[in-house]
Amino acid sequence: MRLALTADERTFRDEVRAFLADNVTPDLVRAQNLTPSVFAEPEITLPWQRKLHAKGWVAPLWPKEHGGPGWTPTQVYIFESECARAEAPRLSPLGVRMVGPVIIGFGSPAQKAHYLPRILSGEDYWCQGYSEPGAGSDLASLSTRAGRDGDHYIVNGSKIWTTHAHHANRMFALLRTSEGARKQDGISFFLIDMTSPGITVRPIKTIGGDHEVNQVFFDDVRVPAANLVGSEGSGWSYGKYLLEFERGSGISALRLRASLDRARQAALKFSADDDDIARRLADISIDIDSLEMTELRVLSNLESGQNPGHISSLVKLRMSEITQAITVVAMEALGPHALAMEPARPLYGLNHAPAVDEEALPVVARYLDSRAFTIFGGTSEVQREILAKAMLGL
Repeated sequence: MRLALTADERTFRDEVRAFLADNVTPDLVRAQNLTPSVFAEPEITLPWQRKLHAKGWVAPLWPKEHGGPGWTPTQVYIFESECARAEAPRLSPLGVRMVGPVIIGFGSPAQKAHYLPRILSGEDYWCQGYSEPGAGSDLASLSTRAGRDGDHYIVNGSKIWTTHAHHANRMFALLRTSEGARKQDGISFFLIDMTSPGITVRPIKTIGGDHEVNQVFFDDVRVPAANLVGSEGSGWSYGKYLLEFERGSGISALRLRASLDRARQAALKFSADDDDIARRLADISIDIDSLEMTELRVLSNLESGQNPGHISSLVKLRMSEITQAITVVAMEALGPHALAMEPARPLYGLNHAPAVDEEALPVVARYLDSRAFTIFGGTSEVQREILAKAMLGL
């Protein structure tokens, strides 16, 4: 990719900046910055998604024929850069960046016609049914079963760590439809209506005090056979394809740099004379620059029609580690102010005076919640194994 912008690209950048200036309100910025968990609440993200949808900018990486803007990778990079600079809310990736590409790549014409417009508009809000109590990093061991019964499948079992299942009206899930010689055989990819009888959502509160994840139980849930994506037994391939987009299709470095800037401001206020913190902030900044170059390589692959590929594991690994490093240095910069943590949620809607300054308010919870970054979406150990096998031949 070129990093120097052409005249047309500068014009596009100015258009994006003007749109963001008109539509990213201070309330949205404040709410996003006071969200310590991974995903912001739908009450923040959906109003912003509606604005992007009206502009046609919800899904930067989607083909134009499916409702995307038809941008070049350079335009995607410009858009992501300007959104990070404006501190625009981060949309939930579960619909646009994860299940959307799977439906585009493997869904039936009827599934594309029905679901893709609803993903873009936000009418459908998705959660992901992958991990189970006995199948996390070893996802191929999943046992939640879907048995065929005429025009339906009957689903029994449970999923866990299901982000925003308490908000979602749709789930994409990997379910076992048969047994095979390998654990990966017999897994199928389904689209599930979360309002179906027999589904129960049980909340799980994180160590940071947030209700972000859940356990979901399926008791004789009837799922139409028309909601099977692609062919039965091919779900493992579709699931891996989805994970490549989850791990490697965004420009996380730009958001990380904004988070680092907030940590730097806290350091200036609470630890202005700490040379060690200043050095560590500089080291993290270099790591972010390196990650950004890797993400640009992924965008370049997408430009040539490729999916993100195994390099997405490297992106996910480094994004997780850098996120944790930022939260650690932010905690240490607060010093004794890090002893206080506000338990009430949402932090942007408190009706009482918090125990610490607002800029320090989410730091402790964010530090605690971010311990999961090197676990969810594939542990760091799994990412290193993928890289060792696929890129180093070990």
